[in-house]
Amino acid sequence: MNSVPLWQKNSSALDGIKVIEHSTALAGPYCAQLLGDLGAEVIKIERPDGGDQARGWGPPFVGSESAYFLGSNRNKRGMTLDLSKAEGRQILHQLLERADVLIHNVPREATRQKLGLDEQTCRAINSKLIWASITGFGNSGPYAERAGYDIIAQGMSGTMHVTGEPDSPPMRFPTPMADLTAGIYTALAIVSALLAKERTGEGQAIDTALLDSQVTWLSNLASNYLTAGEPAQKLGNAHPSIVPYQPIPTADDWIIVAIGSERLWQSLVEVLAWPELGADPRFATNKDRLAHRDELVPMLADRFRQKGAKEWLQKLEGADIPAGPILKPEQILNEPHLLSRGMIVELEHPAIGVYRMLGNPMKFSKSPVSYRRPAPLLGEHNMEILSELGYRKDRIAQLQKTSVI
Repeated sequence: MNSVPLWQKNSSALDGIKVIEHSTALAGPYCAQLLGDLGAEVIKIERPDGGDQARGWGPPFVGSESAYFLGSNRNKRGMTLDLSKAEGRQILHQLLERADVLIHNVPREATRQKLGLDEQTCRAINSKLIWASITGFGNSGPYAERAGYDIIAQGMSGTMHVTGEPDSPPMRFPTPMADLTAGIYTALAIVSALLAKERTGEGQAIDTALLDSQVTWLSNLASNYLTAGEPAQKLGNAHPSIVPYQPIPTADDWIIVAIGSERLWQSLVEVLAWPELGADPRFATNKDRLAHRDELVPMLADRFRQKGAKEWLQKLEGADIPAGPILKPEQILNEPHLLSRGMIVELEHPAIGVYRMLGNPMKFSKSPVSYRRPAPLLGEHNMEILSELGYRKDRIAQLQKTSVI
């Protein structure tokens, strides 16, 4: 791999922050991984009888490990605890006494109370704790405590309805973007709450919902409806407010052309060597082009089909027109630019050896992200963590014998 970039050589922003993660699947684990990348010490707590459900999500598996799980659990130590047992809850609460943050994804308050994860119990133990809940629908409102997965949030949010070509059925985005977005928002909320605690000395509760997070993807579509009463339409690859801003076919491949201003439109006309197009009143402004989209796009496609993608991209980039190829995942994951940005990293795993995964996109000049630990084996650090809490080896052996850990 490439030599370590400058941004990986200094201490990280959240060094010294202690995070307890009790969550499964993706939103919570991804949130905790982000905090771990920023330097936080993360302890991931899992059930002794199989752990995080994502450990079983596959294929693909790398040896005994799920590729899905490996991708969202680096920079953590792993511990198993049966929170249905008093001894398990006691250990959890000992960990919380020393923690800055708890992340969980248990949606029902009765279950949280049973497991000792409810806000009142946790913050009575540590009043400065940041208690972060990530659930499908949040902790208030008519749908609170409903079970939820990413695909449910995508379906209810309106985003599936507007994804795809006009005549296509509802389309799920191929990666779990509701989970990822909820994880990112929660990580941002946690960092903000930590800053607030520095100022006030007080902890607080964070309530993040997958549905709320996914609805934010409506973005300009929501604004169009809320301010102008215009409902969103399914437009496929076309943009509802900008033309052209979409994939366009060339002689040998598709490319993206994004014309977001009148200056760029004039530059495109010059690149196409098509003054008649620039003089056509139907396309004089973006508003005009939007009104005549069905006429303009086929005309552009015919013109672009006269040359190959590489030649067009060179011409467009030479004119400072935003444009790019449409790459397969395996192409971008081997793209030299992405590699130079440190976006593919290697970690050494005790069971499978070296494996690669996506890096963190945040780049800091003085407090960089770091990659210190691979995804943990189930219960890998039980002995280490309990020893830090003062447990002797014979007591740890007893906890293991009684399946508390």
